[in-house]
Amino acid sequence: MTLPTGPLRVSLVQGATRWHDAVANRAYYGALVRSLSGHGDLVVLPETFLSGFTNETLDNAETMDGEGLAWLRALAIEVGAVVTGSLVIRDGAKCVNRLVWMRPDGTHLAYDKRHLFRMAGEHERYAGGNERLIVELNGWRICPQVCYDLRFPVWLRNRWSQEAQRFDYDLLVFVANWPSPRRHAWSTLLRARAIENLAYCIGVNRVGTDGNSLAYSGDSAVLDFLGQPLVELGAQEQVVTVTLDAQALATHRERFPAWMDADTFTLSGE
Repeated sequence: MTLPTGPLRVSLVQGATRWHDAVANRAYYGALVRSLSGHGDLVVLPETFLSGFTNETLDNAETMDGEGLAWLRALAIEVGAVVTGSLVIRDGAKCVNRLVWMRPDGTHLAYDKRHLFRMAGEHERYAGGNERLIVELNGWRICPQVCYDLRFPVWLRNRWSQEAQRFDYDLLVFVANWPSPRRHAWSTLLRARAIENLAYCIGVNRVGTDGNSLAYSGDSAVLDFLGQPLVELGAQEQVVTVTLDAQALATHRERFPAWMDADTFTLSGE
């Protein structure tokens, strides 16, 4: 069985995103991330951290050649870690809610949010992605996702490959703008995703109040494979770093091999 062999240091940046102000957000989140320089392998920012969760896409979208991505690249290089979060991106004639996985060597991968939050009209203004992203970092396989994706367990199912002798992933990461009225669902679903997928699970949410008068209570968390919290954040700006234990994950999967009884299926992005 192929598993990570060493620890992974993950930093959560739970901030109060400035509404529709990319310049202010670059300064704000840049300072928070720079405080972590040399202390971690992965830094996780909230969803749409340069604009807030907005349907005013034309005014807030950037391109992949824009200032936002260039800034994120420079920041990852400076702190020597992967930095990830989502941005409103104009891709040709469409806009997407795009998670960018920026590596410290300046290269990047991207995942477009699959499930669009129709209750806020996101599906009317954004295009959805159709391909899950799995990245590797220090031997860990990681599946980064965006906010509303958390509610769809089939899309997130962690499958075992007999051929490759490995799981799809060892860690699920969610970046979010998840409002306070639904905080119980946020906390409950993070735990469920960790337990059912025999994997660590991280959720990073924002705090404060946005331009639509929606309040956010944070509740960012790192959960182990039993759904037990390694850290839980409150409703204020917080930056924390947690070390994930690869051996503990391997031991749990061996002692509790629920994956051996899982249903076989093919995941479609259609």
